[in-house]
Amino acid sequence: MNLSKFQERLSELLFEKETNPPALAKELGCNRSTLNRYLFGSRMPSVEFVIRLADNFNCTTDFILGLEDENRAQEFLPVPPFKDRFPVVLEHFGVTRYRLAKDAEISESCIYTWQRGGKFPSLDSVVKIAEYLDCSVDFLLGRSKE
Repeated sequence: MNLSKFQERLSELLFEKETNPPALAKELGCNRSTLNRYLFGSRMPSVEFVIRLADNFNCTTDFILGLEDENRAQEFLPVPPFKDRFPVVLEHFGVTRYRLAKDAEISESCIYTWQRGGKFPSLDSVVKIAEYLDCSVDFLLGRSKE
């Protein structure tokens, strides 16, 4: 994933909303220094944080990540646990865990852990999966139906 696109888009959204990092951090209930690390590209945000940002700015996760140039703002669905959403997505695309692991170069043990609900995938993994399946990050996460 290209962090510079995310940084740029987040800065643009802050400007458009006429707010600043301290105000946004307070609004999201996060530490200002954490938000600054995202803004300066020294840290990659979690998927959960990107969802919170997208909800706050009423934009798609794909837009805020710089994967799409147009914000297709819409009504977003509540994000289900990834362990529940992931098998639905694999079935929708007719892809096995094994094929996904091999083709997208993601560890099978990571995929197994996600399906068991052990942890949420990294942002980098989510973007890789969405690119491999040729779908939006929002669809993969269950925020949108398409």
